[in-house]
Amino acid sequence: MTPPPYPVIRLKPKTEARAIRHGAPWVFDNELVTDRRTRALSPGSIAVLEDAERAPLGLVAVNSASRIMARMLDRDVGARIDKAWLAARLARAQALRTRLFEAPFYRLVHAEADGLPGVVIDRFDDIAVIQPNAAWADVLLPEIAAALQEVTGVSTVFKNASGRARGLEGLDDLSGVLVGHAPEGPLPVPMNGATYMADLLGGQKTGIFYDQRPNHAFAARLAKDARVLDVFAHVGGFALAALAGGAERALAVDGSAPALDLAREGAARMGVETRFDTRRGDAFEVMEALIDEGAEFDLVICDPPAFAPSKPALEKGLRAYERVARLAAGLVAPGGYLGLCSCSHAADLARFRTACTRGIGRAGRAGALIHTGFAGPDHPLHPQLAESGYLKALFYRL
Repeated sequence: MTPPPYPVIRLKPKTEARAIRHGAPWVFDNELVTDRRTRALSPGSIAVLEDAERAPLGLVAVNSASRIMARMLDRDVGARIDKAWLAARLARAQALRTRLFEAPFYRLVHAEADGLPGVVIDRFDDIAVIQPNAAWADVLLPEIAAALQEVTGVSTVFKNASGRARGLEGLDDLSGVLVGHAPEGPLPVPMNGATYMADLLGGQKTGIFYDQRPNHAFAARLAKDARVLDVFAHVGGFALAALAGGAERALAVDGSAPALDLAREGAARMGVETRFDTRRGDAFEVMEALIDEGAEFDLVICDPPAFAPSKPALEKGLRAYERVARLAAGLVAPGGYLGLCSCSHAADLARFRTACTRGIGRAGRAGALIHTGFAGPDHPLHPQLAESGYLKALFYRL
């Protein structure tokens, strides 16, 4: 078989190719020869990557508009990046999730760690939501959707174009239905005995956060007969899991009225609405108000957005995590539990743990760290890409 006539791009003479040969998935713009021919490649083009001595390293997706100028697709330069290639990658990802989960509600593709760089796909039974966060995936989106239907049998495929990653790639923010029809309303999603309502087109990200599943489950084990506070609750992630675990009551705090409406609908479907309350407002202001009111909870969990989404935001983000820990610790009853989460890849586990422990101390509290949690196995970590291991969850007994 004659290899497809892909163009060639090349590493600069002083760029070390060893990391790429050992599995590093990204090549940055300052590592490549960017002559006129290379810059003329349209975003999303497939090319052969060579080292400075012209030895082939693999097939890459190219986007000269991105700081990550080349993403490794296949080490075989004779491969064809087409629907069949996509279907093989999707089938491999599907096989792992089928082994892990009884019901088809999970992250099906976690970008580089599943061999589809920049691509996130969440599955909601008969519906799949794709986030094509790299230019090559935008170009091949019809083929991805067709391969996805072929492999999984889903009847509906959405494109979700939200998030900063697409902006960094120079891509649009237009979401919509690629195949099938949008559901008439929010979709119920079962997890850990709870029911969550996901707004697949209008909600955050793909509508729900599957990554916290094991941390929800751990929190639920602490929640029996407990008074629970879930701050930055979104659609009720920790609160509803706690109620499924036998919590006495749960209060969900979030700044989004639509998210809290979905949380209340989930509680009603579970039959626990009489034990569930919501409070809309800025999380910091609500926690300060609760402290002033003398409120106490047996279990407090805070799952904020990424306060440190990049290295320039790291120090400010760590201060925000410390403040969260200080306020939240002040609401935990003696002998109670505190869960603190971060989805900031720039704040590694050690820095995040230091900020949290400092905040607990500033609240005049002390405690033992009893559990460290991460994302579930449907969010595999690429061993040479720290960004894929973004989620941390720390549980303390105060």
